[in-house]
Amino acid sequence: MSELASAVDRGSYDELYRSAPAVWSGRPNRQLVVEVGDLPPGRALDAGSGEGGDALWLAERGWQVTAVDFSPVALDRGGKAARARGLGDRIEWVHADLDGWSPPEGRFDLVTAHYLHATWTDRAAMFRRLAAAVAPGGTLLVVSHLHGEAWGHGHASAHDAGVLYTADDVAAVLDPAEWPDVVTGTRDRDHGAAERTGNPVPDSVLVARRTTGVR
Repeated sequence: MSELASAVDRGSYDELYRSAPAVWSGRPNRQLVVEVGDLPPGRALDAGSGEGGDALWLAERGWQVTAVDFSPVALDRGGKAARARGLGDRIEWVHADLDGWSPPEGRFDLVTAHYLHATWTDRAAMFRRLAAAVAPGGTLLVVSHLHGEAWGHGHASAHDAGVLYTADDVAAVLDPAEWPDVVTGTRDRDHGAAERTGNPVPDSVLVARRTTGVR
């Protein structure tokens, strides 16, 4: 999901992706590497996959990935990269808007979402759907930019504060009976990403494990 566009309408993301051969570095997001690097591979849902840096990294480590984004331009770019790297059979690219799309419940060992900074009809409901897609014993990883005074108007990557959220906002939609292990916190961004985007704002990170007793 783009963090450089100040607009949050869907069309602006296609325009952003068309503006350059590659908008992002192609490297996985830092928090994904930190939290998932030691997990055994399984089925993963990359929600808001963009050009597919995270999906490609997961696939290279043995995960079977469903990558979902509302930008067909980004998905096409990710698909070409997957085929070039011999990962075409490990990633399913799905053109869908998370605002209304419902993933299959209990399907994925990992659901990851980085920087879903767009307008949503019901953002809480969107995160509930993503959480419901996590299999018993699976992991939910949600990363956002920490909003506040540091998120100033001078940044080229600035968003309307209304599209930002914290890890605690996401934690509030999780049922404690199903999610007994929820950790939220603030972490520094990858220095390279901060310099590249001109956005030094820290990450707000939620890592949650779903109980194995979910039916």
